[in-house]
Amino acid sequence: MIRTRLFVPVLAGLRRRLRTSEAALIALALLLGSCAGLMTMLQANVAHVMQRILYGIGADDRLSAQTMIDPIRLIALPLGGIALGGFVWLARSRRRAPIDVVEANALHGGVIPMRDSLTVSAQTILSNGAGASVGLEAAYAQMAGGLASVVGQWLRLRRNDLRILVGACAGAGVGAAFGAPLTGAFYAFEIVIGAYTPAAIAPVATASLAAVVTVRALGLPAYLVVLPAAEPIVSSDYFLYAALGLICALVGIVIMQAVTVMEGMVRRSFIPDLARPFAGALLLIPFALLTPQVLSAGHGALHLDLTMKVSLGFLATIFLLKIAASVVSLGFGFRGGLFFASLFLGSITGQIFAGLISMIPGASPVNANDAALIGMAALAVAVVGGPMTMSMLVLEATHDFALTSTAITASLCASTLVRETFGFSFSTWRLHTRGETIRSARDVGWVKNLTAGRMMRRDTPTIEESASFAEFRRRFPLGSVRVVIATDEAGAYAGIIRVSAAFAGDHKEDAPVGEIVHLKETTLSPDQDVSAIMRLFEAKETDELAVVGEDRNLLGLVTEKYVRRRYTEEIEKAQRDLFGD
Repeated sequence: MIRTRLFVPVLAGLRRRLRTSEAALIALALLLGSCAGLMTMLQANVAHVMQRILYGIGADDRLSAQTMIDPIRLIALPLGGIALGGFVWLARSRRRAPIDVVEANALHGGVIPMRDSLTVSAQTILSNGAGASVGLEAAYAQMAGGLASVVGQWLRLRRNDLRILVGACAGAGVGAAFGAPLTGAFYAFEIVIGAYTPAAIAPVATASLAAVVTVRALGLPAYLVVLPAAEPIVSSDYFLYAALGLICALVGIVIMQAVTVMEGMVRRSFIPDLARPFAGALLLIPFALLTPQVLSAGHGALHLDLTMKVSLGFLATIFLLKIAASVVSLGFGFRGGLFFASLFLGSITGQIFAGLISMIPGASPVNANDAALIGMAALAVAVVGGPMTMSMLVLEATHDFALTSTAITASLCASTLVRETFGFSFSTWRLHTRGETIRSARDVGWVKNLTAGRMMRRDTPTIEESASFAEFRRRFPLGSVRVVIATDEAGAYAGIIRVSAAFAGDHKEDAPVGEIVHLKETTLSPDQDVSAIMRLFEAKETDELAVVGEDRNLLGLVTEKYVRRRYTEEIEKAQRDLFGD
């Protein structure tokens, strides 16, 4: 009892401090960033131990770098599919998909149920550990962001501070995986928070640095992308690599569309939900027999193909097989992302690009290692998003600023083409296929929350449409109210009557007032958001709209003036949050 009495004031003081002090939020980001680094390495090691047990590889070996795998060992794929199907069975009562960090920050103010984070992490680790062609980066970001969300909710952080903390820790998880703090920081800004905000710079940078320093201090291995030294960059290279960026954009769009098509085909097939991962695993076995490079995320394969001199035919074969394996894995229900797969495929695209250029008579040769680095960044931008995120990965892998500037050029070209022709990254595209309209993690949750049901007035006067003009004028004299809602005999909505219109014109005293009702069929539902409401106001050129239920019973009235005022207030609040005011 005494401990409780002491703890409650301390907790209350901590909450007040976090809501009023930027330094306190930075300190919290430091602590949670360190936790994010530990969780990232824990997940990576669990998945790697699974692969060691299932495939018999060494402690320092990578599954995708194996020259061959015993066919008997490939039974791990269908076993993983069966286990993942078990997850589907256990979660069969859930009415919605788990909320990931991008969706949480865009629509839910950074709120992520811990159950969702644990589900995503467990399914991703199981998928990767069994050898499916998916990466672990989604699990890293999800668990780190999920921890930040739970702690932030417990401390009752403001909406914007919670979003920043979730983004900072998600980026810290990714940064820890690559030993690259700048990559993690820009991942937080571009992918999870959705904007570069002054208020977020210090917490994001602190969390990412803390995660990487923690991993290094403990001597834990990270997925360092150690690449060959790059050649000097000349002016003409910018044009060549800009073209490579555009090619990578097209490849990225094809991959994202292919995953969607595959998912649609599988959903329409006779295969039950529980058996889909198992069926996908059976399809992956022939790919794995051709080359183990299609298994797992592709860390080992990326390094192998960059350090060995391989033919264009071999690279093209790996390119097609890896795309097919990734599409099958995701389409049939294995959990994970395309973060590292896009890096791997981008490096292959760059090497093929350099090889084809060298075959053109009179063309200046392109260094294959440089092209691999540029392609790696550009294709990852096309699929994942974040031009600066991937460019910083190149910088931290090579320490070459000239090459990084070229990577930025190619990444911006890829990003622009994808946004103009496709409009989504892989994470936002999957949300779009579920019916959401978001295009980034920028906070639009307040738009969803600002609904007709929340903004309507409930004390709207009503009258039956069969009432006479005399009765109407007696009950609602000029100046008393602006509009009155007409109802039918059953009490359902029948339209809107302007009081001024009832007193204007030569209306017979005993005529029904229903003669002048308007907007009979134009109504709002209580769950329509502010964007839809304003569009309807503009389309109907009216000042008021009624909010009705499913049986057309009147719930309230919304005015355009009030809606626009509330919208403006929320915009101004969002701007203040953006700049930390």
